[in-house]
Parts: sequence; structure tokens; C-alpha cells
Amino acid sequence: MVIHIRSTGCVYEERPMSQAEIATATFESHRARLLRIAYRMLGSRSEAEDVVQNAWLRWVAVDLTKVSAPYPFLARIVTRLCLDEMKSARARRETYVGAWLPDPLVENQEDGLDKDDLTLTLMMALERLSPLERAAFLLHDVFGVPLGEVADALDREAAAVRQLAVRARRNVEAARPRFPVEREEGERIAQAFFAASTSGDTAALRTLLAENAVLRSDGGGKVLAFINPITGLDRLLRMFEGVRRKWGQGWAQILELVWIDGLPGYISRERGDVLQTTALAIEDGQITAIYITRNPDKLRHVAQALAVAPVPTSRTQ
Repeated sequence: MVIHIRSTGCVYEERPMSQAEIATATFESHRARLLRIAYRMLGSRSEAEDVVQNAWLRWVAVDLTKVSAPYPFLARIVTRLCLDEMKSARARRETYVGAWLPDPLVENQEDGLDKDDLTLTLMMALERLSPLERAAFLLHDVFGVPLGEVADALDREAAAVRQLAVRARRNVEAARPRFPVEREEGERIAQAFFAASTSGDTAALRTLLAENAVLRSDGGGKVLAFINPITGLDRLLRMFEGVRRKWGQGWAQILELVWIDGLPGYISRERGDVLQTTALAIEDGQITAIYITRNPDKLRHVAQALAVAPVPTSRTQ
């Protein structure tokens, strides 16, 4: 027993922590990083939270006296749970309605996630990798886990894991921006794009969009969204002009300019009072990709942070 005296003169006892309290404190100190690993593996906030919760249930059943390094142990649990989850997740993607995008992570919102340097564009590139390649790349290249520990987590030889990481790195390197956009320029372009796209100003859009720009829109079958990607400047201009003719102007409102997974963008209310996030990949001052998320299931944490509803309570679009 240890006796302490506060500055107020009050005496209190500091009792030793129980094993359950030690386990809880240890896990909570790593939760944010584990959640980030799970999210980057799965692309889904809710699935990542489920995986971390399952990791916790396994952690509390462990004899802690036999765990010399808690974080590698926990990262191994989370990685293996994610690999199992990815099998069913990929099956669900095959029946997903329209384009699939990762859940948007909005900068400066209290999301409980540690930070890293991945962008939404790189997340899309990760979708092309096998589960083992994705795990090797994320653990080693992004989260700095030593190669030997990655090999343990994947139950593979270190040489095989090194090859997985090399192949993954080669496949995603092209998606890494050569010159990351400065914050001021990104926010200026995001605001200009919102104004031009909602007004159907094709002259302004022509200066903002790259010739090979692509738009991907994720409604998940819950709200109206474009089923297939729209690629190319001319097709995008015709699409925005058609939207203006059909709906007129003033059908959308910016709620907040934000950065979404490292890309400039905004949160808005669209026609039908539907919540939407828009993220813009920018190269050489022009927009090369537009990522629109409208699926209300993917926007719940965004809506909660803004204290708004992800979709109208009475109807959906």
C-alpha cells in the first residue's frame, strides 16, 4: 500500500491495479492505432470497430504474464481478424449496388483514430491488392511494424512477406501524388468546384477538371447515386450541365469545407436533404478524381460530429 498526501492536505491510498485494470489500460493505450490498422485493412469504420472489439475479447482472455510486447501481440490479433473479415467483405462487395468507396474519414473530427499519411486515392489503390499484400504493405510501410513481426502476424516466412510488400508497393506507387496539394489551394479548388458543379458552369468546370478526370459516387443502393464511374472531361461536363437543367440552381448547400482522408473536399446537403461528402484528388492544379459518398451507413460518424441526420427521417432520395 502506498500513502500519498494531496496538496490540499487530504490523505488517500493508491492501491495496486488489478489484472483486469492493467489489461484494460494497456488495450486502451493502443486502441486508436489498432482501429486505424483495421480501418485501413477493411475500408469500413463499423467493421473496423467490430474487429477491435473482438480483439479486446481475445485480449482479456490472455495470460498477460506471457505477453512481453503487448502492441505486436494485439496488432497480430487485429490483422488476423481483418484477414478473416476480408473474405466475407469481398463477397459482399460483389453484390454491392454501384461504386464502393471507403468510409470517409474527416480531418479534425474526434474519430478515435490515429493518423497516417494515406489518402483516399491510395485507399482505392489498396483495393487492387490481395489481402496478404495489403496487410504486408500497411503493417510494414505505413505503420512501421518490423518485418519479423509482420511475418508473425501473417504466419509467413520473412522472405515471403518482403516479396508481398514489394509487390504491393509497386502497385500503389502510381497512386501516390507527386506533389501533395497545399491546404490553401485545395480549399480554394474545392469551393470553386462546388460553386461550378451546382450551377452547371461548364466554363469554370473545364478549367478545374483534368482531361481524364473520373467521378465515383457511392450510394450503396440506399440513396440516389451514379452506378458506374463517369470518366473524361466531356462526359463530366455533360453530366453537370444535365443536373443543372434538371434541378436548377441552389439545390445543394455546403455545411463545411473539410479534408477527407488527406484530400480537400466538403460536406454538403444535397437535393432531397441527403448528406454527402465530396473529396477531390488534385494534380497540377486540376481535379483528377471526384469521390462522392452518399450512403447513409457510411456517413453516420460524420453526421454525429455535425449533429445532423445522415438522411431525412421521413424519406430518402
